[in-house]
Amino acid sequence: MTTTLRIGLLGTGPWARRVHAPALAAHPGVTLTGVWGRRPDAAAALAQAHDTRSYATPDELFAATDAVAVALPPSVQAALAVRAAAAGRHLLLDKPVATSTTEARAVADAVQRAGVASVVFFTARFGVAEGAWIAEQAAAGGWFTAHADWLGSVFAAGSDSPYAASPWRREKGALWDVGPHALSVLLPVLGDVETASVTAARGPADTVLLALRHAGGAASSATLSLTAPGPAAGVQVTLRGTAGTTTLPRRTDGPGPAYERAIDALLTSVRTGEPHPCDARFGLRVTEILAAAESALG
Repeated sequence: MTTTLRIGLLGTGPWARRVHAPALAAHPGVTLTGVWGRRPDAAAALAQAHDTRSYATPDELFAATDAVAVALPPSVQAALAVRAAAAGRHLLLDKPVATSTTEARAVADAVQRAGVASVVFFTARFGVAEGAWIAEQAAAGGWFTAHADWLGSVFAAGSDSPYAASPWRREKGALWDVGPHALSVLLPVLGDVETASVTAARGPADTVLLALRHAGGAASSATLSLTAPGPAAGVQVTLRGTAGTTTLPRRTDGPGPAYERAIDALLTSVRTGEPHPCDARFGLRVTEILAAAESALG
């Protein structure tokens, strides 16, 4: 590894422009070495905005980097992540790692074979206040039940969200877009989920209701949606147990600071060789649980 980690960015969409590229370009431990995208003109524009260069192919970008950050649809991300790991590149992935267990397992296995570091970015898990709360509740233990509401209005009537044009979100819906966020909070606090016990039911539009039993005996539920009316949208996670009731703190800033912490986590994992709790193997577990829920929906 060089003095700073050379990271290339795969992707040029709204999330890459809003979060990934600015954070990578500004981070003191990172050099943003370039951008590749499926639209060369968009890659060139994003690279120019951050004083770097665009690459014609992912493999050319891999050759110029120590690591890659990915801001692409999950089905595209998975295949490129396998190629990048095989090339010896560390991975800063987005959630979900993939929307099939086969693809997610291929990523996790590629990371293990290559011995590279991996971190999957979950905004709540890496948020300053949220991350501290998750760690505190996991240490406290004694939780009996939990409920998560993760309600977005991306596809609600009158929405002007830049993510409303995302084909994969429209196809896969809230289960796969915001479901990973809910699991990233519930799993570290309540423990792993018994996959065979996962149940799910459909609500309005893309809304999904999940019921989960955790390995330690706790039960949790989640309501997930990208079609909630604007006034009803929001995030809330409530835990109930021997210590009483506690609620996930509200985010006070945008996703940028959380992504900076994810970059920090990758740098630490590269330096120490220790896997991060939110690595590709955790990303696989999230995919397995969501795939079980999708199967339960029929």
